[in-house]
Order: sequence, then structure tokens, then C-alpha cells
Amino acid sequence: MSPEPTPAPARRAVSPLDHRLEAVTGHDIDTLWAYRDRGVLDEPHAHLVDQHRELAKTQTGVTFYRRLLNRLSSGEFDVDDALFTRIDRTVDQLEEASDARDAAVRQVLAALEPIEAAAAASAPDAKQLSTDDQAALLAIAGGAKLYEHLLTGRMSVTAASGTRIPHAKLQRLEDAGLVVRDTDHPVHVGQPVALTGAGRAALFAARRTPTTQASKVPARPGTSPSTPAQRR
Repeated sequence: MSPEPTPAPARRAVSPLDHRLEAVTGHDIDTLWAYRDRGVLDEPHAHLVDQHRELAKTQTGVTFYRRLLNRLSSGEFDVDDALFTRIDRTVDQLEEASDARDAAVRQVLAALEPIEAAAAASAPDAKQLSTDDQAALLAIAGGAKLYEHLLTGRMSVTAASGTRIPHAKLQRLEDAGLVVRDTDHPVHVGQPVALTGAGRAALFAARRTPTTQASKVPARPGTSPSTPAQRR
């Protein structure tokens, strides 16, 4: 039987809280990590990013042991006592990794929720955003550029997700102070469009209720939310 693979070095893994960090800050996770390394974040945001990094490490552990368990049960190995021992050990390791991940989620929430509350308080009228405006702001939050077609002269915003936003809607969002364009770039090559602080706060406030309700640590597959997982 071949030896167990060595875990890969810790790196950012997708976590169930990534979208909340991105919504409240207006930056993707990679940018937030880069800002933390450069020392440009204030103390609350720096602490939040530090906790998110710990969550990413624990999520990597969960992913590693889950993949190992899948490999052990794939039919690659002989079914014998040695295989059963490895499976039992891997299940225990997966459960420990999951417990560490859940603890890290709670630490991230403890750092994240005060920042979300402050953002919501700074935008008392944000919940008046229409559904279309929310969708446009969410698309722009992931990166977007305003382009002018060289032949027709028509302008529109293309988001990194592929979403297209009419120029008229962009103008309305600009007039409301929710987005800003980088006019140092010509429109024929693309002017970056980003959320302002007010735009980030407005987007979060409009989405706060469903987001907060989903903040609990998800139950493990096969268990109910009120039933604790049993150790082997």
C-alpha cells in the first residue's frame, strides 16, 4: 500500500464566509490578504484578515482529509485490516479538522460582525436599493470596467463575472455616490469601476438580513442542527 500523501502547504481556500468579507470591504480575498501584508489595513480589518487566514488553513485540512478518505474508498487499495485502520484514522482526522474549521468560523464571525454592523449603521437608507441596483453593485464589487465601443460609441459596464450593466444604470449609481470610475484610464481600453465606501455599506445593509441568518456554522452532513456529531 502506498504511503499517505503529504498535506499541501497552507494556502487560501474558499470558505463559507468569503462573500461576506468581500461585500463589507469591497475587495476580493486575495486583495485583502495583500493589503494585510503591506500593513495598510486598520486594526479591526487586519484582525479580521488574520482570523480569515486561520480559517483558510483549517478549511485546507478538511479538504485534504476528505480527499484522502475518498481515495481510500475508491477501490485503489486491497480491502484488508490495514485499509480499515487507515480509514478509521482518516475519519478521526477529518472530524478533528472539521472541529478546528468550525472554531475558526466562530472567530471570523466575532471579528466580522462588528465591521458589518458599523457599515450598516453608516448607510441608514441603503435598504431602499432596488433588486436591480443590488445586483449591479454586487457585480461591480467583484471587479468591473466601463468600455466604449469603437464603432458604435455605445458604452456599457462589463463585470468580471460576465454581467453587463447599462451605462444609464452606472450613471445613476454614480450620481448616488455608490460607485466611482477611474477616469485616468480611457474608456476604449476600459475604465475600472469600483464601489465607494457608501456603496459597500449600502450593498451590505440591503443584504444584511439574509446574510446574518446564514451565519451559523452549517451542520455536518448526516446530522441535524440540534444533534452533535458523535466521535468514533
